[in-house]
Amino acid sequence: MAARDKDLPSRRVPGSGATRVGGAELLIAPRGRWAVVDVRALWEFRDLLASFAARDLRLRYRQTALGAAWVVVQPLIGAAIFTFVFGKIADLPSGGVPYLLLSYTGLVAWTLFSGILTKSAASLVGNAPLVSKVYFPRLLLPLSVVASAFVDLGVALGVLAVMLAFYGVAPGIGLLMLPVWLLLVVLLALGVGLIACSLMVRYRDVQYVLPVATQFLLFASPVAYALSAVPAHLQAFVAVNPLTGILEAFRWSLLGSGDLPVAAVLWSTVASCLAFGLGALAFASLEREFADVI
Repeated sequence: MAARDKDLPSRRVPGSGATRVGGAELLIAPRGRWAVVDVRALWEFRDLLASFAARDLRLRYRQTALGAAWVVVQPLIGAAIFTFVFGKIADLPSGGVPYLLLSYTGLVAWTLFSGILTKSAASLVGNAPLVSKVYFPRLLLPLSVVASAFVDLGVALGVLAVMLAFYGVAPGIGLLMLPVWLLLVVLLALGVGLIACSLMVRYRDVQYVLPVATQFLLFASPVAYALSAVPAHLQAFVAVNPLTGILEAFRWSLLGSGDLPVAAVLWSTVASCLAFGLGALAFASLEREFADVI
């Protein structure tokens, strides 16, 4: 959009390739279609990222009786149900640790993954007025979901620490690798989430397919059971799921039991990095169409 008066003062909007003229009009020069992540723009809009994350935390449990306590209640209830179904009825082995502890640890990692995936997938559609009317790096919206998800993770890990002390389970040296597994969870969830949110802008069907796919993935992943409980002839099939190696590594670090499945972890690392790369590429290639079709 060209300026009507060349005498009006103008200034460059940081990171946007845009010019503000007289405080009213912008000339936006889009970046290359296949540019992936504009780190400089994200950094310049970091205050807005913090605002989005804070807003998500404020709105998530507003007008609920238990409020933020749901961060703890939900995985505890889920762990109790999994313990009854898989630990008592199915009598699956737990590798020498209490089954409640095994299932809760798996749910901590799973909750981080599913929370980032589902919320990042809906982040653009849920903020349609902003996307269509206000300029800012659109990637801020799914990234803000990651920031708020880590607040919930901190609370869940605090409860897990209490449970570990109660059961007398001490993590080993593998605890130092926990940040690596968390990074893999974020890369995998955000990568798939970026693909989903890019498609959801044009195809609202994604918002109906995603919950079903996520529910299926929950039981296809060793969340409520250990990989060792899977029949030997099916373990290779289960290990194809990138979450398998991450979940097993997560338990290995926190519970200090079992062996680290190196092959599965290597595959999970490759798959997570690949998913994030493809997600970022898909998001960047479709970003210029978001405001027009949302």
